[in-house]
Amino acid sequence: MRALRLGGPWLALLALVLAAALAFGVGRYPVSLLDVARVLAGRLTGHAPDVAPAVEAVVWQIRGPRIAAAILIGAALSVAGTAFQGLFRNPLVSPDILGASSGAALGAVAGIWLSLGVLAIEGMAFAGGLLAVACVYGLGAALSGRDPVLVLVLAGIVIGSLLGAGVGLIKYLADPYNQLPAMTFWLLGSLSGTHPADLLPLAGPVILGTGLLLLLRWRLDVLSLPDEEARSLGLATGPLRVAVVAAATLVTAASVATAGIVGWVGLVVPHLARFLVGPGFGRLVPTAALLGAGTLLTIDTLARTVAPVEVPLGILTAFVGTPVFLWLLARAERDWS
Repeated sequence: MRALRLGGPWLALLALVLAAALAFGVGRYPVSLLDVARVLAGRLTGHAPDVAPAVEAVVWQIRGPRIAAAILIGAALSVAGTAFQGLFRNPLVSPDILGASSGAALGAVAGIWLSLGVLAIEGMAFAGGLLAVACVYGLGAALSGRDPVLVLVLAGIVIGSLLGAGVGLIKYLADPYNQLPAMTFWLLGSLSGTHPADLLPLAGPVILGTGLLLLLRWRLDVLSLPDEEARSLGLATGPLRVAVVAAATLVTAASVATAGIVGWVGLVVPHLARFLVGPGFGRLVPTAALLGAGTLLTIDTLARTVAPVEVPLGILTAFVGTPVFLWLLARAERDWS
């Protein structure tokens, strides 16, 4: 077990590399790994690769942006889930605990209902996620006399339910022939429409928020203690909690704005990473990032290859995540008994 924990980050990195090789190679237009290497090397060196133009277009214009988006979103959701589970001291917490996913969903369906463009819809989804968490945190601050962690969780549940009702209302009012199908498909989650131009508005918030969580990972060990013990060790729990919530919300809102609702990744992957490297956040957070990137990339590859039509990510992550989570629960029960 000690050897496994020492090599856990390297196993996660190897899984990510293998998932990327598989994602580049398989699909309706198979591409050999040698051709993939030639295209990537040609882009790095500035020389025209010795491959067919169709191969270069598939690797660089179609699969490349989608793979990059899956890596960024998988890493972001996993790191956010890991941070939230430590912050709230609850292994059943996921990145949407404070209503970020519900707020982003409401912003997106409102944009579709108003017949806005793709960039405007993604912008409204991003703003909706941030605004939802701001409301939750404002409500938590107004009730600061009670347990702050419990108040945040309860406020997130209440605000999330209210935002879900708003999504349902807009879907009820939407045009059933054009707008309603678009809303339904977006809420199911997908990376099928990812273009190179979509990576910049995704990569900026994800890199900023994930980088901040990686820098704060050592303090998460102390923050996972009760507030009295954490403050006795000299840690300013209030500002640190705000920073963690803001960073995790930023990456969650950016991910949901790009790919729609992608569940289970932020809940299950932190448990898998904890199984590999143990509970220490110093190694847990980067391992979760690598493992989450590889997991979502593998699921996205299955989504576009397992059936004649593409399977929505939200459906496939539920089918994959449910048995894995049940296995983790069974294993934890054996360890506790």
